[in-house]
Amino acid sequence: MIRILRILPLLICALAFAQEEKVQSVYFEFNKFNLDEKQGQAVIDFIKNTDSTRIESIEIFGYTDDVGKDDYNFKLSTKRANTIQEKLNQSGIKNKVIVTIEGKGRILIDDDLVENLPEKRSKNRRVDIVLNLKPLPKIELPGFYTTLQKKHIVGDHIYLENLLFERGSSKLTIEAKTQLDKLSKLLLKYKALEFEIQGHVCCTPPYQKEAIDRETRKRNLSSNRAESVYKYLVFKKIDKKRMTFKGYGNSVPLGKGSEYDRRVELVITKA
Repeated sequence: MIRILRILPLLICALAFAQEEKVQSVYFEFNKFNLDEKQGQAVIDFIKNTDSTRIESIEIFGYTDDVGKDDYNFKLSTKRANTIQEKLNQSGIKNKVIVTIEGKGRILIDDDLVENLPEKRSKNRRVDIVLNLKPLPKIELPGFYTTLQKKHIVGDHIYLENLLFERGSSKLTIEAKTQLDKLSKLLLKYKALEFEIQGHVCCTPPYQKEAIDRETRKRNLSSNRAESVYKYLVFKKIDKKRMTFKGYGNSVPLGKGSEYDRRVELVITKA
């Protein structure tokens, strides 16, 4: 039991990193190893329809049916594999990518158990082209965070829960400044990050995107909120070149309540 438990994680790892394969079979007439035009085009299309940047290697395996002697069938299966290799070379595939060209001879059939024996044999007169593909690149989607992380990707949102404003105001509250003090320390630590400061508002009619700042009496409240944060971070020694600011009005509600829409958040533009 102990031995099984030790081996199991290794098997799981092997399955997790198993290479992806794509296989195309080319079928031949009895005792033949040449390709007709249609077959040749199918081979070329198979390669063209695969992302060339993912092709790590190509393997070619030839087979025959079970009729005839072993030595003859081995040579015939090898000729079939070589025919496919030549076709791939003609289409621009270099030999260094083709790591295996092998004739495997005949595929044995139990005559008593197989239905439609002629069709089964026709399927065994073939070459399998195996494309070994590199794994697809991992796609990272932007996320939402309540504090700055060591690693971010472009598009990540940093929503600070206490970076909120009084209704109609763009002045930073004591709680907001406390949040920004903590944020500035992290920004000084993670100097590679660049970001947009996005201001938001609540409680305006659907036809009125922006709200009025009661201090300026102008309809630019979300932009003023973003600018207030920008100026405070500049005061905390954050390089201006790392930051931009913009007001988004009421276009991005959080759906948590109006007080949470009177906010400013950061969106990573360079990580």
